[in-house]
Amino acid sequence: MISKNQLKHLHSLRLKKFRDLNQAFVVEGIKMADEILESNFRIIEIFGTAGWFSSHQDLVNSRGILFHEITDAELTRASGLTSPNEVIVIASIPELTLPEPGLMGKIILILDRIQDPGNLGTIVRTADWFGIRHIFASEDTADLFNPKVIQATMGSVFRISLHYRDLSSFIRESLGSLNIYGATAGGENIYTAEISFPAAVIIGNESQGISEEILSIVPRKIGIPSFSGGAESLNASVAAGILCSEFIRRMN
Repeated sequence: MISKNQLKHLHSLRLKKFRDLNQAFVVEGIKMADEILESNFRIIEIFGTAGWFSSHQDLVNSRGILFHEITDAELTRASGLTSPNEVIVIASIPELTLPEPGLMGKIILILDRIQDPGNLGTIVRTADWFGIRHIFASEDTADLFNPKVIQATMGSVFRISLHYRDLSSFIRESLGSLNIYGATAGGENIYTAEISFPAAVIIGNESQGISEEILSIVPRKIGIPSFSGGAESLNASVAAGILCSEFIRRMN
């Protein structure tokens, strides 16, 4: 059973101010619940159907997780999904420490004002696919723990560290040992440009690209050439996928 206060709390975590206040976020659905249960994230409590609990009872009990059995009707009232799927997890937002540049890996991503939750989630998922473990984002980039971002990552959120920073200061002060590349429409052709590692690749805002402030301190501009001359630009997450693929190919 779920109480009115529990229902109110679950709904409140859809809003960033309450996620920040409680340092908690919501994960929904069987796949996402399985992903977070396999991760190192601290789970606060789980609301699930009897069917879900029967197949996860040993794992839930072994980790000492507080479980609330709810009906399908209660799940529908509590869920933020169009089609609720058996389970809702409340988990703690982790505290991340900034790694030394030498421990970040050969490639990191930097996101400047990515606003669309779907784009951010897809970029996180793409980074996970290519083995990129650290992403740095401007403070006005979409919130990683927005439910729409969480769903779009398809579980990759539990394997990627995303750090929010003042990008101008961060790039100037913390990335001295990295080769920094900014993705721009008029940049060098990524397929013919020389690439050096370790590398930091900056992806800009969906409509405005990388800000002038950031561009002014980026030594190398790279771009993805159009082969048709028709489309005006690429979606930010698509561009990130193409760039990640090419950088990984060069690294290997």
